[in-house]
Amino acid sequence: MFKVQCTSCRETHANHVGVNRFETNEMSGSRGEANFVWKCKNCKRESSASVKAGPFPYEQTEPAKPQKLLEFDCRGLEFTEFKAEGEWLAEGVETGTKFTGIDLEEGEWFEYDEKSNEEVSINDVKWEVRRS
Repeated sequence: MFKVQCTSCRETHANHVGVNRFETNEMSGSRGEANFVWKCKNCKRESSASVKAGPFPYEQTEPAKPQKLLEFDCRGLEFTEFKAEGEWLAEGVETGTKFTGIDLEEGEWFEYDEKSNEEVSINDVKWEVRRS
C-alpha cells in the first residue's frame, strides 16, 4: 500500500492506496491503461502508474543493504510512502525452506525452520520510496 501525491498541486491522498500488477484500469480519453489510475480531488487531474519492473527478490547480504523491489512508471503522481500490507513469502537461505503468509506490517517476523532446527527471522525492516 502506498501514499500517493499529485505532482501538479502536491495534494496527498488521505489513505494508502493499493496497486495490483495483474490489473489494469482504463485512463480517460482513450489514453490507454495503467495498473493504477487516480484523479486528484484538489486539481481534478488524472494521473497513472504502471509497474515497470519487478517484483525483485530481496537477497540477503551482510551487512544488509537497500535493494530495489519494484519499479513504477508514474505519470502525474508520485508514491511517497510504502506500508507493507498483505502476505509475503520467504525462503530459508541455507535450507531452501519456503515460508508463506508472512506479515511485515510491524517490521519483523520470526519463525522456526525445522530443516535447520533454528529460528529464522526478518527484522529491522525499513521501506524507502525513491525516484530514479
